[in-house]
Amino acid sequence: MYDDLEVKIQKQMSRGFQLQGSFTWGKSIDTSSSVVAGNAFQNSISSPDWYDMSLNRAVSDFNIGRTLVINGVWQVPGWKSATGLKEFVGNGWQLGMIFKVNDGPPFTPVWGSGGDPAKTKSSDVTYAYPNRLTGSGCQTLVNPGNPDNYIKSQCFALPTAPDMAFWQANCDKTTKIYGTPATTEPFPVCFNLRGNAGRNIANGPGLTNVDLSLFKNNYVKRISESFNIQFRAEVFNILNHANFGPPLTPVNVFNSDGSPTSVSGHLTSTVTTSRQLQFALKVGW
Repeated sequence: MYDDLEVKIQKQMSRGFQLQGSFTWGKSIDTSSSVVAGNAFQNSISSPDWYDMSLNRAVSDFNIGRTLVINGVWQVPGWKSATGLKEFVGNGWQLGMIFKVNDGPPFTPVWGSGGDPAKTKSSDVTYAYPNRLTGSGCQTLVNPGNPDNYIKSQCFALPTAPDMAFWQANCDKTTKIYGTPATTEPFPVCFNLRGNAGRNIANGPGLTNVDLSLFKNNYVKRISESFNIQFRAEVFNILNHANFGPPLTPVNVFNSDGSPTSVSGHLTSTVTTSRQLQFALKVGW
C-alpha cells in the first residue's frame, strides 16, 4: 500500500533564470519487500515471521518518507557591447544547481548473530527481536549526525518473561527446548520469547547533496547560428558532505549470548561519493 502527497512548483525561463522544485511526502507499507529477480534491498531482514504475517507489516524496505529536490539555471547576463576577446570572455556563461534532501531508508534492530537465539527451530533465522523501551529519550531510536553511536542501544532490552511461573515453564535454564538449553540468564530474561520490537522501526541517515555546474557557450556564427562549442565544468557533492548509509544488516544490538555489542551504532558506508569534479567539451549544431 502506498499513499503520498506530491507538490511541484516551476518558474519558466525568463530573464535568463529558471527554477523548479518538487516535494514528495509518502509512505509505502508491506509485509515483505522484494523485486522480481531476488531481493535487491540490503536493509531487508532475512526471514520474516512466516507464522504470522501481520507481525511483518511495516514500512517497506525502500520507503523514503520525504524528498525535496530543487534545481535552477541562470544564464549570466552578457556584455552586449563587447567585441573580440572581451565578447568571448564575458559572454555565454551559465550556472546550474541541483539540491536534494531526503529521509533515510528504514532498518530493523535485532539481536543475536547466529544460532537461532530465539529457538524458533528454523535454520534461516539467525536473529531475534529485542524489546523496545519507551523511557526518557527513546521517542526516537537513533542519534542523527552521530556515525559512531547512531543507534540508541539504551532503548533496547532482551525479552523478559511476564512472571516467574512463565519463566520457569518456558525460560528456565534447566528447561530443554528442542534439545538445547533455554535462557541461561536469570529471571526475567527469556531468550526464546519474541520481543516487542518489529520490522523497520528505525530510519537510517538522511541524504543532503548539492551539485553545481558552470557552462561556457561559444557560438561560432561563421559556421552557423546554432553551432556551439560548450565548455562544461561540473562539481558533484560540492559541499563534500558525508551521506552515510544505514547500518549493515543484521543490525545487532545484542550478541547471541545476550551481551551488548559495541558495533551496532557504527555507520561504515556512504551512499554518495566525495566531492568530484568533471570537465568536458561539447560540440552542438
